[in-house]
Amino acid sequence: MRASRLLSLLLLLQSREAMTAAELARELEVSERTVYRDVLALSAAGVPVYADRGRAGGYRLLGGYRTRLTGMTRDEAEALFLAGLPGPAGDMGLTDAVAAAQLKVLAALPPSLRDAPVRTGQRFHLDVPGWYHHQNAPPQWLTELADAVWRDRVVTLRYRRGEHEVTRQICPYGLVLKSGTWYLVGRVGEDVRTYRVDRVTSVEQHEEGFDREPDFDLAAHWQRQATSFLRSMLRAEVTLRLSPAGLRRLRHLIDTPFGYDEAVAAATGPDEQGWSTIRLPVESVEVAYAQVLGLGPEVEVLDPPELRARLAEASARTAALYAADRRPPADEAGRS
Repeated sequence: MRASRLLSLLLLLQSREAMTAAELARELEVSERTVYRDVLALSAAGVPVYADRGRAGGYRLLGGYRTRLTGMTRDEAEALFLAGLPGPAGDMGLTDAVAAAQLKVLAALPPSLRDAPVRTGQRFHLDVPGWYHHQNAPPQWLTELADAVWRDRVVTLRYRRGEHEVTRQICPYGLVLKSGTWYLVGRVGEDVRTYRVDRVTSVEQHEEGFDREPDFDLAAHWQRQATSFLRSMLRAEVTLRLSPAGLRRLRHLIDTPFGYDEAVAAATGPDEQGWSTIRLPVESVEVAYAQVLGLGPEVEVLDPPELRARLAEASARTAALYAADRRPPADEAGRS
């Protein structure tokens, strides 16, 4: 346990110019007294770590000191190569950089761990696009936007919005790959906005840089925006009476799962027939019609009246199609 902590302390000092005992204690989740002892242990082992006193002081490594990755476990080495995504990296023009970085890491690993990339590649593969979607070529301006993101450079881009194009000057904070589609997240004025990269028609990178907020978290921002967008789509509500089978199947038919768990938790019933009643948020009555239709006789729409009427009409038409007197004779059916 202590050996792992000492390695973590060393890597923290390698990755940052200086860290105080308090900062190291927070990162390692130990007391400052433990940090003092660990620093002494590293120094005794020959690691050139020293302390600067004063307001801007802290622990530092002698300039240029680096350590080989000799303390890495097999699980850590394999997880490291699992984290590499050659497809998305290639889309952003980083194929050579990723290959070079992996080669350097591989060279630094002890011989017993150098099969990590092979073992990982044999066991895991990330297929980014969803089913029924072809892998399209990367968007035309993705590489230029990725370069601006890395360099914190302001860009001016033209963007298709409906039938028109708009021009925006953006501080590009980051790129997100969602279900095979790339999105640019950036600041426009005081707002942080999101743009589909495949709708960008031109990019001009400026020499001017920008200062990003140090506490901006791209992953957290994306999660908040995605959740808010999906919830904003649910503008209507329907009341359904469902059989046990219908209740189980409903989850697989709705496009946006938000509100489903809450609706099921607040359901009334089951009644004497075992059916439950729920109030479900939906995108629209039209969308709800297509979803509920897939449940067939396992659902009864109670509200709104227009949806109930549409389901009743669809049920009557379906019953008419399967009426006995409409079925063609066996020999006629065979000839057709």
